[in-house]
Amino acid sequence: MQPHKIASKDEWLSARKALLAREKELTRLRDKISEERRALPWVKVEKTYVFDTPQGKKTLADLFEDRSQLIVKHFMLAPGQLEGCVGCSFEADHVEGALVHLEHHDVTYVVVARAPLSEIEAYKKRMGWHFTWVSSGNSDFNYDFNVSFTPDQVANGKVYYNYEATEVPIEDLSGNSVFIKSENGDIFHTYSTYGRGLEEILGTYMYLDITPKGRNENGPNHDLTDWVRLHDRYDSGGYVDATGRYRAPDSEHACCASAKQDS
Repeated sequence: MQPHKIASKDEWLSARKALLAREKELTRLRDKISEERRALPWVKVEKTYVFDTPQGKKTLADLFEDRSQLIVKHFMLAPGQLEGCVGCSFEADHVEGALVHLEHHDVTYVVVARAPLSEIEAYKKRMGWHFTWVSSGNSDFNYDFNVSFTPDQVANGKVYYNYEATEVPIEDLSGNSVFIKSENGDIFHTYSTYGRGLEEILGTYMYLDITPKGRNENGPNHDLTDWVRLHDRYDSGGYVDATGRYRAPDSEHACCASAKQDS
């Protein structure tokens, strides 16, 4: 930790009040941007998307349940991965306490991933989550909302993600999309955000931002992969690679490889 300026109480109060003025500017700006977000035009969803759920096949319209607004978390869990992206899992940990409040304010929250339902259910149970999680593996949903890409798209270079052409090393990325359903049943896409646009809903970051050391993300990736772990992996060693995947210690890999050879 770098040496820090030490001040008298009066000096601290003067600096704090100056910062408070800036914080109030940010709060008012956030309110204004939120208003502009709500004023965005809507796009009617014409395609019928069908998802695999624990209750059977459901359409996008069904996922709203009895509410008019729907938040969809695009979760990075592809078929065969078994364990979720650390960043997506970090975000999912923040949802549990908010669910009851969202549901009583006309908002349904659903997580969507390409993995088959059996793999989703196993990981969800392991992590102790209770939100609705469905599989889009048999639909174009992830691809149409620009969070999943075919192997050919990845190999060919740039894909369309976060509203620009960019290179990606993997087939699935993260995001949130928002929809509204009219009284006659029409569904409209109102908003999507990706990348650092997701930080606003990460309460842990908001807490860290008021501490002296802040997020303390100093490498190698200079983001949450430097320190965040799946909540049941914090004492397991290993590391998280740049794609957000937890990598167990070599001893665990060796153990697993030995077990496979013995089976």
